[in-house]
Amino acid sequence: MGGRAQVTAVASTPVATNPLAEGLHDYRVGEPCLMVIFGATGDLSGRKLLPALYNLAKQRLLPAGFAVVGAAIDDMTDDSFRKHASEKIAEFSRTQPIDQRVLDAFLSACFYVKVDFGKLDDFKGLQRRLSELDTTRHVSGNRMFYCATPPPTYETIVEQLKAAGMATGAGFHRIVVEKPFGSDLKSARELTAILQRVFHEDSVYRIDHYLGKETVQNIMAFRFANSIFEPVWNTNLIDSVQITVAEEIGVEGRGTYYDKAGALRDIVQNHALQLVALVAMEPPLAFEANSVRDEKVKVLRAIKPITDEEVARATVRGQYTKGWVQGEQVPGYRDEKNVAPGSLTETFAALRLNIDNWRWANVPFYIRAGKRMPKRITEIRIQFKRPPHMTFGPDATRELDPNAITLRIQPEEGISLRFGAKVPSAGLRIRSVTMDFQYMTAFLVETPEAYERLLLDCMIGDPTLFTRADEVEAAWRLIDPIEAAWRDDRPPLAMYAAGTWGPPAADKLVQQDRREWHRP
Repeated sequence: MGGRAQVTAVASTPVATNPLAEGLHDYRVGEPCLMVIFGATGDLSGRKLLPALYNLAKQRLLPAGFAVVGAAIDDMTDDSFRKHASEKIAEFSRTQPIDQRVLDAFLSACFYVKVDFGKLDDFKGLQRRLSELDTTRHVSGNRMFYCATPPPTYETIVEQLKAAGMATGAGFHRIVVEKPFGSDLKSARELTAILQRVFHEDSVYRIDHYLGKETVQNIMAFRFANSIFEPVWNTNLIDSVQITVAEEIGVEGRGTYYDKAGALRDIVQNHALQLVALVAMEPPLAFEANSVRDEKVKVLRAIKPITDEEVARATVRGQYTKGWVQGEQVPGYRDEKNVAPGSLTETFAALRLNIDNWRWANVPFYIRAGKRMPKRITEIRIQFKRPPHMTFGPDATRELDPNAITLRIQPEEGISLRFGAKVPSAGLRIRSVTMDFQYMTAFLVETPEAYERLLLDCMIGDPTLFTRADEVEAAWRLIDPIEAAWRDDRPPLAMYAAGTWGPPAADKLVQQDRREWHRP
């Protein structure tokens, strides 16, 4: 193991006067609006949305007049919904302890309307409530509709909004939908058509919470705000790129959904390909929505599709069996609740992709994503080529690995640089060491939750970190041929024990190129 040279930014003054914390406050504030959460009593709303909104209120980032209107099938009053919201915020807020003054003010702006998605009269009742709040809270008709519901409900919700006259009129009208954005190219196009029948594309916010994570956003800052990195960010010096999205958990009660989706559609099609696009994109003309998303689409379109003949040697599909994860024995995937006994759904996917353009010619991008792996980690590893000539000879450099930059996205967000340094000794030995940048250490503040950033962007009307329709379609064009081959059991499903880094076939995927997976 190489030594670790920790490079951290530690303030010598109290946190309150930490110079590195200056400018961390986000001063962007949107216009007053009403945010309607469909499925407001569900898991996503309780775990993510309500706590994120409370934290935005705590940071004074919610616009004046802002209000939340919960809409779900449960029998609730305004007061019982506020009690529900209070309990969820207390349990899941990233900032503790709860500031009761802020919480009380936030809860006073929370309301509830019982809505059966199949009943137009319920939507008309919701419209009447919103009209009342428009007047009392002076929001000028501005509305955000958040679908914290399963994707099959999107069409019904959108059509009911149109029929009740809730998607037109004064102010802005935006709709937020969660992934998956379809299950293939055909269904993705159908979903886009459904949304665009009522909302203009500029008002459709397809949310992928990965894009709200600080390190994901920092990829562009790292590349385009530092003159020392962008000149080496190409095929001349980069050997390969590895993207790992590993989870130690299983399906966590989502067997019904996951058994129809699998790792390829659940993770690779959206999260992983978004990371590929951000790592590989050309510098945008400006940091604004269309410029950034245009460059991401160019990358996705430049990825060479994996043909039917190539799928066996360029992809791996695996499924976990029983094993041990972090000292606990866990069941195999087929023994999970709501999973078919003989299921062939993959819980692990690995791909070798090539981007057919000038910058990335001959640089393979390896992706692996899986459940029940040794630990939870998402990282991007930029592996550089070895020096063309080993000046110091094999004996002095046998402990030296190639240079690498690792972008850690979760659980600890940061960036590390791997390089060679002389070992303090009389002789000449060079060993790999690591310089680390960590958000918590450098800025002495906890990074905000992804939903905080994304909800604020939606209120402001900034779609930069949201997925555009052509991005979704470009990703599905890459995934559909692979999915079709996998349904024909090509390549065969490979088993791996829970608590390992995937099936042996995944190692062979990179070993055929004389490379190895980085072990986080």
